[in-house]
Amino acid sequence: MTPNRRQFLNLVAGASAATVLSAAQSEAFAPYPFPISANSYNWHTFYGRDNKKWGEDLDACLAEFAKTGLKAYEPSFNAPEEVIKLGPVLKKHGIAMPSVYVNSVLHKTEDASKSIALILAIAEEVKKLGTKIIVTNPTPIRWGGDEVKSDAELQVQATSLDKLGAALRAKGLTLAYHTHDVELKAGAREFHHMLLNTSPLNMSFCFDVHWVYRGSQNSQLAVFDVLKLYGKRVVELHIRQSKNGIWSETFGDGDIDYRRFAAELKKLNLRPHLVIEQCVEDKSPQTMDAVQAHVQDLAAIKEVFKPILG
Repeated sequence: MTPNRRQFLNLVAGASAATVLSAAQSEAFAPYPFPISANSYNWHTFYGRDNKKWGEDLDACLAEFAKTGLKAYEPSFNAPEEVIKLGPVLKKHGIAMPSVYVNSVLHKTEDASKSIALILAIAEEVKKLGTKIIVTNPTPIRWGGDEVKSDAELQVQATSLDKLGAALRAKGLTLAYHTHDVELKAGAREFHHMLLNTSPLNMSFCFDVHWVYRGSQNSQLAVFDVLKLYGKRVVELHIRQSKNGIWSETFGDGDIDYRRFAAELKKLNLRPHLVIEQCVEDKSPQTMDAVQAHVQDLAAIKEVFKPILG
């Protein structure tokens, strides 16, 4: 039987609706690029307050890490040998390493050359373990200090980041620029110069949300403005919460509206690597150990970031 015009339109409408639904379902259930991870610095702070040293016994430490249910870890490396030592322990405990963190000195030409060579050597080893993102925070003039780099030093640093990023890209790795609070001083000139004077092809952005918040004198406006400005370059988040300006013991509701942040990520169609960095500091509550805290962190991250996790 030949369908009449109304039947034909109904068939087309039904097919279109099914296509849209199928696409929506496909998007909603698309595998997330990386498993939720946690940075080693969290564990250093939790262990430190109990007078223990994270990493002293790698096997015991990673066994504790595995108890949390986390399937990925972001360590910090200073040498290729450290990667070689950690690799078998990660494999033993079934933990992936999608990203790593390395420090660098990039504002002076001679130091920059040394840092780039070292990071590329580390890259050769981490690539063997499946790492895709290398995060670096160019070292300030003095950690904890108020000194800012000169314009000439910032130009050297931006050029060095771009050079490093291009070399990593040639190896199939992504460079992600990270900041603390000092980069937000003096009109955030260091922060903006790095992102405005490097190629997006060579350098992405690891958005440490709370350091931007704290560096802008506890401003949520700054956090969301940075997302608007540089969201398309974000490949990774370092996630930390505070209450009344003090780092919380676990991730949850607090000074930063992460629920709104997750919704904004969804609007921008961004699915960055999620890395828990819920550290503790001097005035943070002390009611649980690192394992208990990270179990709660993981559950909270899954709930808050559900809009992009699917």
